Amino acid sequence: MSIFGKIKDAIFGKKAEAATPPAAPATTAAPAAPQPVPAAPAAVSEVDVEAILTAQNAYATQPLNWRTSIVDLMKLLDIDSSLANRKELAQELGYTGALDGSAEMNIWLHKAVMRELAANGGKVPADLTD
Repeated sequence: MSIFGKIKDAIFGKKAEAATPPAAPATTAAPAAPQPVPAAPAAVSEVDVEAILTAQNAYATQPLNWRTSIVDLMKLLDIDSSLANRKELAQELGYTGALDGSAEMNIWLHKAVMRELAANGGKVPADLTD
């Protein structure tokens, strides 16, 4: 799985777990008349990325600045934030600069991740994508 895929799953999975309805109890008797089929639950069109990350950050064992730091964002999501993983993420997202872990690369990565989350159904504040 791609690094961005892990990030997306870590965030969107939190919302999906909350949106999954409990299983209906099994019935053993056949119904006497045809029963109406219940409508499928409405798909969640947007996942509030900021709310999920803010809530998760409240339980972090150390202060993490996920709003500006790609390293802290990855740590918050329990994803390896090593330079090797950030290089791989940079390549996935189309970074064309030096893959040296510079501040420039890390700032670009954070904004690119937030833009990709927004493009994939996440509700991300504009100040995190610009």
